[in-house]
This record gives sequence, C-alpha cells and structure tokens, in this order.
Amino acid sequence: MVAGKVPRFFLVQEDILPEAFYKTVQAKELLLSGEVATVNEAVERVNLSRSAFYKYKDKVYPFYRWNRDQTVILEMLLEHRSGVLSAVLNSIAAVGGNIITINQNIPQQGVAMATVTIETAGLKCDVENMLEMLRGTPGVKAAKPLGADGTRD
Repeated sequence: MVAGKVPRFFLVQEDILPEAFYKTVQAKELLLSGEVATVNEAVERVNLSRSAFYKYKDKVYPFYRWNRDQTVILEMLLEHRSGVLSAVLNSIAAVGGNIITINQNIPQQGVAMATVTIETAGLKCDVENMLEMLRGTPGVKAAKPLGADGTRD
C-alpha cells in the first residue's frame, strides 16, 4: 500500500484465495476458539509457515468477523405478499441485529427489492448464518450483502 492512501476492501469468494490466506484465517480461528494456545500450534495444525501467518494475520478476516461491531447492508428480493418483510425484520431482531434503515422498492411482477442496514454488534450468530436463516424465510427469494457480486441487480 502506498503511504497515505486509504486501504480498499474487497469481498472475495474463498475458493479463489491463495492457500496462505485461507490457512491464515483457519489458524486465527483456532486461536480465537481456544482450540490451540499458541501461534506455533495453530500454524502447525493448518500447515502454514509462521512468516506467512504474521504477514497476513492483520489483513485477512472471514466476512462475519470483519463485520462484527460494524454495519452490514443486506439486499433481498421479497415476494409481494403480506407479512414477508415483517418476518424478515423479526428474524433479524431474533438474532440480535439492530436495524438502522429499511428501504423497499415498489413491487414489480410480484416481487420487491429491499435493502436493510443492520448494526452487527449484538448479533448472536455471524452474518453468514443470519443470511442463511433469511434465505430460508418463506417469501424471501434471495438475500446477500449489498454488492457481494460487485454489481447491483
């Protein structure tokens, strides 16, 4: 990074990451969970060099860890029928998400796009699990972090 330049962040699917990034995240998770007590134990367990771990440890985070104590914007495609948005909001509240903003477009062809900004500090699960739960809610056709594929639908 160039001095004085603001860092940019990218949301990247794990299967395209270099193996060292993925293994660094695995080692950090082992340390956070208490499954191992030292960096040396963690890097041995995931077969990663200590130098690679220290090179990437402050730069690579799982999505749900990076967003902890932050806000996340979710984009959802909802069926246009009574109670769907209410069920989504209740589900978010049930896992400790604090809703900051809600925006729902006018329904077209039986569906409406909705965006919800959520404060994640109080979440009882990670963002990925919350997304899976929302995708399983009746009437939710799709749910993803805004811009997860680099575009807006």
